[in-house]
Amino acid sequence: MVITLIGYRGSGKSTIAVPLAARLGWDVVDADDEIEHRAGKSIREIFADEGEARFREWERRVLSELFLGDRLVIAAGGGAVLNPASRKQMRNAGSVVWLRAPVEVLAERIGHDSSTAERRPDLTTGGGRGEIEQLLAQREPLYRECATLTIDTPGLSIANVVDLIFDGIGPVGLEGD
Repeated sequence: MVITLIGYRGSGKSTIAVPLAARLGWDVVDADDEIEHRAGKSIREIFADEGEARFREWERRVLSELFLGDRLVIAAGGGAVLNPASRKQMRNAGSVVWLRAPVEVLAERIGHDSSTAERRPDLTTGGGRGEIEQLLAQREPLYRECATLTIDTPGLSIANVVDLIFDGIGPVGLEGD
């Protein structure tokens, strides 16, 4: 059984994955960290050196392996839902939790995360709020398609979100526990 956290950059996937996994007694993997480890460079460098298509290949391959895991919480990258095969594997692997926040909250969180600028490139020409709006318009239907549980994170503490996931998935969603 795998629990995959999905959502746009800044939605809290990496932040929530660790305490969720600890509560369950499961392992945790941040997919972007795993891609960087295997590639030997940051996501920004992969984009600069090899392009987005190559990064998406890395992402698909790494996720494909992770979805075979058991008792694993995965913090997926914001664009992980773009690949149809990844979406199917994600749903087949277990529960998929969409962490959702409005554009202004995402923009604020991203702006306050110093590692974002260092590790992740802009995906549109303008970047910023316009990029968030543009990519959310593209990705929200895919997040919705994959999600078995959706949580609106603004105003919630990390513990609140973990509780909502734990309660929302329930014992049926935690088969093999």
